Amino acid sequence: MINDSLNLKGRVALELKDAEGNVKEVREIDNLVVDAGLDYIASRMEGVTEAVMSHMGLGSGSTAADAADTDLETLLGSREALDSTTVTNNQIVYVATFEAGDATGSVREAGIFNAATSGTMLCRTVFDVVNKAADDTLSVTWTITISAS
Repeated sequence: MINDSLNLKGRVALELKDAEGNVKEVREIDNLVVDAGLDYIASRMEGVTEAVMSHMGLGSGSTAADAADTDLETLLGSREALDSTTVTNNQIVYVATFEAGDATGSVREAGIFNAATSGTMLCRTVFDVVNKAADDTLSVTWTITISAS
């Protein structure tokens, strides 16, 4: 008997820079692919009725990520359009940059979405606070690895 399992693993890299471009903080965090994200993946295998992932959001919510999550707890500012999306082998990488004035404050959560508002959330992660000042830039690189075992 053949028994395959599909595994999804997400890893988020954050890089915070000050107004002069000096790196203030670098972090890597695991994420949770939420139930709505798993449904989204299955629907995209069937067709293209769901829009592609296109935005990333940052928030100040501190409640642990849960499979039933459909949005961030407390969005800071607005969702940012992705700078790039690349697929290589069994990985997809989403990159977004939150410039000076965007998502300013105590950043504690992040998510990937297929719309600027509403839409479907693919993943969510919660982490120790990153204090983003008004003139800081925060770059987020989110890598989802798909494997079978």
